Amino acid sequence: MRPAVDALSRVFRVITFSLTADALDDHVRHVHVALAEKGIDRATLCGVSFGGFVAARFAALHPDRTTALVLASVPGPGWRLPARHRLYARLPWLLGPLFLVESPWRMHAELRAAFPDGRARRAYKASVLRTLLSAPISLGRMAARARIIEQTDLRSDCARITAPTLVVTGEPALDHVVDVERSREFAALIRGARMETIARTGHLGSVTRPDAFAALVGRFVEGTRHAAA
Repeated sequence: MRPAVDALSRVFRVITFSLTADALDDHVRHVHVALAEKGIDRATLCGVSFGGFVAARFAALHPDRTTALVLASVPGPGWRLPARHRLYARLPWLLGPLFLVESPWRMHAELRAAFPDGRARRAYKASVLRTLLSAPISLGRMAARARIIEQTDLRSDCARITAPTLVVTGEPALDHVVDVERSREFAALIRGARMETIARTGHLGSVTRPDAFAALVGRFVEGTRHAAA
């Protein structure tokens, strides 16, 4: 997430933390702790992919602490794992490597669209490899998050969200991680929510096109400030 954090930091004060809990509401409590440690009463919450589940639940439970909400590439409410990924989630240490092996194939079209220049594409892949070597993926934690998503239906939470909300997705044909049309259901379920698409990218838009992502978020937050004024 470093490219997204760096791009957002040019406009915002960004507070982030690792998602290490085992239950969704434990993650929500971590948001409380992160804000309290910085003396922040209200904030714009930005959740990417699984982080969007955490941000949406927090916004639903704590509207008084949520200035605005950004949901980027989030699995749709009521999302279900594909059959093979459900098997990976049950046996992560046995089948998780298969998931990792197929990931480059699933991301190939998205990376070619986001980085038309071959050198830029190779540089991005090298940066991902360096990250994987310095901060190895936890297959068990990935599986736990997948189970949380599948076992949680956020529809009732969406009905309780009152903060201005922006739903961001990539192009449907390029996101091979979540169903973009299902992600866009958040815009229909959350009153007054806006929806934006980052062109030339899929699930990874916040990190493959971080400047475009930060620009969308910046315009949205500035708009909510004007509306409030």
